[in-house]
Amino acid sequence: MKRRTFIAASALGAASAGLAAPAIAQNVIEWKMVMPWPKQVPGVGVNGVRFAERVEALSGGRIRIKVYGAGELVPPFECLDAVQSGTADLAQGTPYYWVGKSKALNFFTGVPFGMTATERTAWLYYGGGMELWDEVYDGFGVKPFYAGSSGVQAAGWFRKEINTLEDLKGLKMRIAGLGGEVMRRVGVTPTMMPPGEIFPSLTSGTVDAAEWVGPWNDLAFGLHKVAKFYYTAAFHEPGPALEVFINKATFNALPADLQAIVAAAASSIANEATADFHYHNVVSLKPLVEQHGVKLGLFSDEIIRALGKASREVMAEIAETDPLTRKVHDSFTSFRDQAAEYSRWMTGPSLQQRLTGLDA
Repeated sequence: MKRRTFIAASALGAASAGLAAPAIAQNVIEWKMVMPWPKQVPGVGVNGVRFAERVEALSGGRIRIKVYGAGELVPPFECLDAVQSGTADLAQGTPYYWVGKSKALNFFTGVPFGMTATERTAWLYYGGGMELWDEVYDGFGVKPFYAGSSGVQAAGWFRKEINTLEDLKGLKMRIAGLGGEVMRRVGVTPTMMPPGEIFPSLTSGTVDAAEWVGPWNDLAFGLHKVAKFYYTAAFHEPGPALEVFINKATFNALPADLQAIVAAAASSIANEATADFHYHNVVSLKPLVEQHGVKLGLFSDEIIRALGKASREVMAEIAETDPLTRKVHDSFTSFRDQAAEYSRWMTGPSLQQRLTGLDA
């Protein structure tokens, strides 16, 4: 799909019936938006609040959105249920939080050894990814919009140094998405919990390790206070996506100009969020090391090879879930593989040349 047609296409969809209409007062449309994290969380929470503010500003106040953080209206992992049922009109979050609805949703957040943020937006806007996302969410009566990326995430915080595959075995780890299943296959006991439970769970010893986002969010959550070994460059999330999704009947009831405004607001916050994350991750890494004594590390080649083997097994199994998941899998992996080869000769060497040149 051409980029110039993306916003217009995002404003289309088939109407669904049976859900309550949003509140309308004095020609003002009032929506409720839920999120799986607190409103004040840097990056992820602010992204949702920014969307609500942008829609109100662009619409001249014709749409007003009340934002509810995690647990304020519905539990963190029930946002999609809330929008389907009409408890909320829309939600902001990340697709794999609702993966119980469809395994295909993993591909719209991130999968092990998947795409970077730049590669993902290329696939979504020009490689047919957005049309597939629409198709998956159409089954739940909601309309999705891409809302940005947190960029390369960190592999996680560990209480002990991880040098070999053996060091991972037996660890209890908070880890999201398919990365958890991959870790399970190399001996880790994965668990999933809402973001607000990560710090107390690490503190109490409920988990031995945890991944969250990257330096910016991890610093804000204080994870460095309870674990000092920070492994970077997450194998399972090289460029995960954020989203906004709206009850489809509610969206289709809007006049064309307001549909376009909603789509434009999502597009604008997507660009801002990706830049916001990258800037603040860059400036947050140094304080973690120099002010808080965090020890940075990378998983060994032995560990990465084992994770790669397990990832191939998991991805192959996911692809067999149903025909639509297979369709998404095939489209995603086809472009991922092309992007990886491009990176081998272009992006990767460019970054390595920069390091070599700066160190000279």
